[in-house]
Amino acid sequence: MAQFDISYSPEVADAQANGRPIVALESTIITHGMPYPQNLETARRVEAEVRDASATPATIAVLDGKLHVGLTDVELEALAKSRDVAKMSRADLAVVMAQGRTGATTVAATMIAAHLAGISVFATGGIGGVHKGAELSFDISADLRELAHTPVSVVAAGAKAILDLPKTLEVLETLGVPVIAYGQDDFPAFWSRSSGLGAPLRMETAQEIANAHRMRAALDLPGGQLVANPIPAAAEIAAEDLAPIIAQAQAEADAQGILGKDVTPFLLGRIFDLTDGKSLEANIALVLNNARLAAGIAQELSSR
Repeated sequence: MAQFDISYSPEVADAQANGRPIVALESTIITHGMPYPQNLETARRVEAEVRDASATPATIAVLDGKLHVGLTDVELEALAKSRDVAKMSRADLAVVMAQGRTGATTVAATMIAAHLAGISVFATGGIGGVHKGAELSFDISADLRELAHTPVSVVAAGAKAILDLPKTLEVLETLGVPVIAYGQDDFPAFWSRSSGLGAPLRMETAQEIANAHRMRAALDLPGGQLVANPIPAAAEIAAEDLAPIIAQAQAEADAQGILGKDVTPFLLGRIFDLTDGKSLEANIALVLNNARLAAGIAQELSSR
């Protein structure tokens, strides 16, 4: 049987040894979500936000075939500058490691790695979901099934607004994933505080969310929780302003025959151009906001 070791950064190893709260962070936002040097600056800001909230950040990636839970600043900068980095989900993680390659983790792959490392909370921007036109393309992110399978609470600003949000919520319901809106009744839509859709569940505090996480474990229920944390009001872009921009970007992707894993980076890039960079500013604000909430949940979980 193949064996592997997890490489822990000194900061994460020390936090584990002393029972301090840890928040997992993905790495595709670094390699596929933003250009250099904004990607490195944002990664450092997100890690700092977790530390400022009294938790330890654990950015996850595969470097030269080895799974890293927590990156040193040198490793973080090298990853931010890297090209031809694999974008790993559940289907790709083992292959990239076996081939000795470098890969960045999506929501699904980050959840897998976090669980292997004993980390229960993960902060990201937005989860993947059901793409528009999925009734023909069957393009549905592996993130949804991972949420139903792996016991990690994921803090996100809902699902990415480029997706079919009603269908995404339907699939999450079918898979038995708790979708918890933080502090509001509406399901947020990434850059916008509201998607116009109601969230199935609502909670007001990190303690409530941590209690629900523990109760799922006590009931031996598989899977994690999606904590839908709305973007701060000052940073949001109104959904009605985004709708025609998203439609234009999607039409361009369809015309160019862009499919699969290439769709999301293309759409995010075009939306960045069409909003004159406002979408990136909003993206950074929501990720920082999610990091703060995730740190609070991790603190509650580690206190018991």
